[in-house]
Amino acid sequence: MKKEIRYIYLVVAIAAISLVSVLPLKAQYDPGFTHFWMVETQYNPAAVGNAEMLRGIGVYDAQLTGYEHAPSTMVAAVDLPLFFVGPQHGIGAYFMNDEAGFFSMKNFALQYAHHLKLFGGTLSVGVQADLLNETFDGSKVDLEDKTGDQAFPSGSIDGSKIDCSAGLAFKWRDLRAAASVKHITAPKILMGETNEMSIKRSYYFTAGYNIKLKNPLFTIHPDVFWMYDGVNSKSYIHTRFQYDNGEKMMFGGLSYSPSTSAAIILGGRFHGIVISYSYEAFTSGVGFGNGNHEVVLSYLTPLNLYKKGRNRHKSVRLL
Repeated sequence: MKKEIRYIYLVVAIAAISLVSVLPLKAQYDPGFTHFWMVETQYNPAAVGNAEMLRGIGVYDAQLTGYEHAPSTMVAAVDLPLFFVGPQHGIGAYFMNDEAGFFSMKNFALQYAHHLKLFGGTLSVGVQADLLNETFDGSKVDLEDKTGDQAFPSGSIDGSKIDCSAGLAFKWRDLRAAASVKHITAPKILMGETNEMSIKRSYYFTAGYNIKLKNPLFTIHPDVFWMYDGVNSKSYIHTRFQYDNGEKMMFGGLSYSPSTSAAIILGGRFHGIVISYSYEAFTSGVGFGNGNHEVVLSYLTPLNLYKKGRNRHKSVRLL
């Protein structure tokens, strides 16, 4: 137990050192998903293995629809628990491809989490190793005269860098809270010979609660999300109403990002796969008609690694 406590202190110290050395950031590097409560491993490595099942998630997010070169993001993630002697361990991996104009960012991550029973709940500590790749396609830049301008390369340039992240999460009964730091190393990616992209640290906090009603088939799930990059911040206040009756599960909800956007979310489980769709409309600026469309697919199946013979897999509810 003392060894485990020392391990927790080490990770907390790394996160604390990162928090006191925030540098300015011109724009948010990581995308913010409306379905943050379904893609928690994207923001916090401490979440891997917490479902105690094999979990696969796919996300597609089309942003600012109707505009040329509008951003789009695709994520594929998988995580599962590993049961050893003593505490529970979780591992995971995800791949993200983020396209925005002439830029393309790819992020491949390997994740590990350690889950401990503490104060009647579960404390999770997670670490993550990232491989970041940035590409800029200068051939698509339409300028009247860009000859000799080093700021606009005529061809495609790219660069890669190793990065890391860390996070903490605590769950007690129906209450959960988590905090994480991404891009701890604040890497600088050299693209070509003269171009460089600086990536600053990002900080995340999420919390949620499951409200049980008199009718056990219905529950209410309020959640909050907050991200900060040193200059800009973004937050979501989300609530969804859920019906769950065995294999039948449906939910609908609303999200609000103060001074930015409002979103509607609808989803359910079909043939063992949870499918959810959201439309996020901007309350200022580009307006309601050029919002973000987001689709999430999720599948969970239990693991039976210790019994002989064929393993039986049964779909269970995600939320």
